[in-house]
Amino acid sequence: MAATFIGNNTAIQELFIRVSEQFSAMFRRKAFLHWYTGEGMDEMEFSEAEGNTNDLVSEYQQYQ
Repeated sequence: MAATFIGNNTAIQELFIRVSEQFSAMFRRKAFLHWYTGEGMDEMEFSEAEGNTNDLVSEYQQYQ
């Protein structure tokens, strides 16, 4: 029998921060961006997604 624990934990913010830093580094260099813009995405969508992630981290930090 297997059991799974699901909990609300603010430790996930560390993962979001790490992913956001990696994304920022790649986005600054415009790495792989041509693949997405070639399929119709706009660069602004990436900036918006980064902002959403940063907002999410800020919300988690309030509850720490």
